[in-house]
Amino acid sequence: MRISPVSLGRQIGFTLMELLATATVVAILASATVPLVRNSLQRQKELELRRSLREMRMAIDNYKKMADAGQIKPPPGEAAGYPESLEILVEGTTLNGKTTKIRFLRRIPVDPFTGSTEWGMRSINDDPNSTSWGGGSVFDVYSKSQGTGFNQVPYKEW
Repeated sequence: MRISPVSLGRQIGFTLMELLATATVVAILASATVPLVRNSLQRQKELELRRSLREMRMAIDNYKKMADAGQIKPPPGEAAGYPESLEILVEGTTLNGKTTKIRFLRRIPVDPFTGSTEWGMRSINDDPNSTSWGGGSVFDVYSKSQGTGFNQVPYKEW
């Protein structure tokens, strides 16, 4: 029994309606995944921001503890034991009575939202909500990003 090519062509392939239905379903699925991916990227950046802020704040605290304990040369009196800049945490300072240097940070982290290593800083004398640095010491750091997190708190207040 021989099958003609005409009848075979009708059985193979998709109709235009089937192709349109498939394309519609694929488009709906793709449009649903785009916001999920965007939210996932923002959450990843938020985690990196938290990690960077924690790392810098721990380095500032460790510097302060060592200065108060007399293990390193303390900064000028108005700094109250806090570092004068973030660069000092990277460059390091010599231990008292020794020639070895101790570094508190390997590098200044990059703010994932601004893409810069420039952070907002507060000194011991600044208002806790201040967005301008009075100089003299680094008591706290914050992001200069103008965005707001998923928790509805601006990144500069983290």
